[in-house]
Amino acid sequence: MIGLGELLDGDQAEALVREPGLRPAAARTKAELFGRAARRLAEGGVGPQTRVAAFAVPGRVEVLGKHTDYAGGRSLVAALEQGFCMVATPRSDTQVRIWAEQGEPVSFALDPELVASHGHWSNYPITVARRLARNFPACRRGMDLAFCSDLPPAAGMSSSSALMVGTYLALAAFNQLDVQPQYRRQISDPLELAAFLGTVENGQSFGELEGDRGVGTFGGSEDHTAILCSRAGHIGQFAYCPARFERHIPVPEGYLFALGSSGVVAEKTGAAQELYNRASARVRALVRAWQRGTGGTQRHLYPILHSGPGVADRLRQLIAGPQEGPFSSAELRDRLEHFIAENEEICLPAGEALARGDLEGFGRLVDRSQELTETLLGNQVPQTAALARLAREGGAVAASAFGAGFGGSVWALVPEDGALAFLDRWARAYAGAFPDATGAFFLSQAGPAAFALSGLG
Repeated sequence: MIGLGELLDGDQAEALVREPGLRPAAARTKAELFGRAARRLAEGGVGPQTRVAAFAVPGRVEVLGKHTDYAGGRSLVAALEQGFCMVATPRSDTQVRIWAEQGEPVSFALDPELVASHGHWSNYPITVARRLARNFPACRRGMDLAFCSDLPPAAGMSSSSALMVGTYLALAAFNQLDVQPQYRRQISDPLELAAFLGTVENGQSFGELEGDRGVGTFGGSEDHTAILCSRAGHIGQFAYCPARFERHIPVPEGYLFALGSSGVVAEKTGAAQELYNRASARVRALVRAWQRGTGGTQRHLYPILHSGPGVADRLRQLIAGPQEGPFSSAELRDRLEHFIAENEEICLPAGEALARGDLEGFGRLVDRSQELTETLLGNQVPQTAALARLAREGGAVAASAFGAGFGGSVWALVPEDGALAFLDRWARAYAGAFPDATGAFFLSQAGPAAFALSGLG
């Protein structure tokens, strides 16, 4: 815990943000964000001598692994230097008050029956508070929390999951969740915590920790894993259901990520939520077809495909005829072929290419991933497809859309020397193709996982 006044002082705040792996410019930006969040708390009546907890929670870039995590597949992910800066202080009652940078605070109680307003950012912290109150009866100590972010909102960089992770970190610290028996029986490391937080978001149960309605989307734990388990300067390779660490791959020396947000909102609400859930529902339909046709008990697509020889062909046969439910045979076939290609034929070889420094081979595999997400997965819009193409034409060694899709952003791997010039060319080319777009373009190294600030003493 640190004094709120330390964050209100710009020099002291910058000295506190000393996590390894952050570039000096990124550390200065975080110090400014922490200062702005601290001022919001001060405006809410929190005194400068009050002891607070402060957390930096990054967004993430999904390098490869489009819609694979909830099917039990793998992905390549990294944390961004950009993200949320959150400042919180505990209360003596069950009330939670949360300030965004603008507007009035949102207030609610730690209650297992909380009801959230879908379509508003408060859905995410309320969902966390409700689930913790339900799973951990002793979790009844509220807090005052303020946050600021330099992530473009609803851009596919996992801002919603980052807000949930940050809310969790503060409530967990103030309620000492990690010493409670229910916690210790289920969660022993950051990877298991990420898997649990994935179920907080999608509403599933996690072992004995009972689920609820979540935020309304059925995804996996990729985002939470990237946020909590990344290593600065590296791309993490993880598999899911259950969550498994495979390796960290160094980002090639002298390269960093350029990020381009299309300006097409990728919020997991309304029509976008329906499209996102439709992609995951097709995977569940494939699993049901397998279970009905074979009597198999596997619950995820990856273990089905690895349960014996010829399984993929058997599954293709099972979905070849008329189907029960809302999906045609062609829709299920495309979903199956996308998963097989992305998970089996792209992710692993791309990780190998990157590890041995074969950037040309890596770029070819990423190009194939982008092509298949447009033709088979079907979660792209013209703006994101154009951003990926324009990045490659502009000199990126690899570029791809990422995240839930149906809007959002594209990453490009570019040499650090000349990155600003690339970013300018990319932005101008995109503006020429889509004059009405309100895209955002910035650079990031592969950053560190979420971290808490500690005092200078």
